[in-house]
Amino acid sequence: MPLSPEQEAEITEQRSAPKQTLRAVSDGMERHLYTAYPVLDHGFIRVVDYMGDDAAICQAARVSYGKGTKSVQNDEGLIRYLMRHWHSTPFEMCEIKLHVKLPVFVARQWIRHRTANVNEYSARYSILDREFYIPAPEHLAAQSVVNNQGRGEALEGEEADRVLRYLRDDAMRCYDHYEEMISQEGQQGLARELARMNLPANIYTQWYWKVDLHNLLHFLRLRADSHAQYEIRVYAEEMCKVVADWVPFAYRAFEDYRMGGATLSSTALDCVRRMLKGETVTQETSGMSKGEWREFEAVLNGPDL
Repeated sequence: MPLSPEQEAEITEQRSAPKQTLRAVSDGMERHLYTAYPVLDHGFIRVVDYMGDDAAICQAARVSYGKGTKSVQNDEGLIRYLMRHWHSTPFEMCEIKLHVKLPVFVARQWIRHRTANVNEYSARYSILDREFYIPAPEHLAAQSVVNNQGRGEALEGEEADRVLRYLRDDAMRCYDHYEEMISQEGQQGLARELARMNLPANIYTQWYWKVDLHNLLHFLRLRADSHAQYEIRVYAEEMCKVVADWVPFAYRAFEDYRMGGATLSSTALDCVRRMLKGETVTQETSGMSKGEWREFEAVLNGPDL
């Protein structure tokens, strides 16, 4: 199950006892506090705490106190200016703390983003639950033939059934041995810090993850992208929904300039200028490698062409 009965009871208690505060709050984020959103088969994300909102970004940029006489339109325009010109510091004034439950192999990708504070469930002190990520059949795919780190078509028929059976059986067998090794019934029992080495990478772990908005948006730009691995992308997509409610101006600017925008090299930009003047530009006359030219054409043609 995504949440244990103890965690559900704790969340219910927290949501039933709101407290008055003088600090700035985001109405959109308040609706998300403590609510767990399911991800994958046993995972979830939930907002534990946050600081700041769109106004905090603007306040930091203006180095002033309060909203003053600035209009909503001016605030949104300022945030778009900051995003457009890569002024990152004001976005660092907002922070979010998330409770995340995720498979270990997803956690190992996630932790590559080293600009957050993390406190993970300890398998040295505690016993991990018998919960494993088993892909849905449509996500059980073959290796891509064009991308060494991607997946291709979904497995079918007997092969798909056999692979799913291996994943389930191997995970259960490893956990059976884990329980047997740490048991102290009739034996000394292996230390938990050693027994955990036998657990598979699809077992679930949990952590608290605290990050500022600037670094969170960088994480989302990479992990919510269509090229990201599905198992981490679904976490990023769920987080995008939360961020859109928390800082709507900042998120709209992020969608426009980062997720929907493109970065061109000086060579590529020169090619655009030549095309606008009516010149026919090819890969051979562009000054770009074949790989760069393919990416350049993809930017010009859009995702649907």
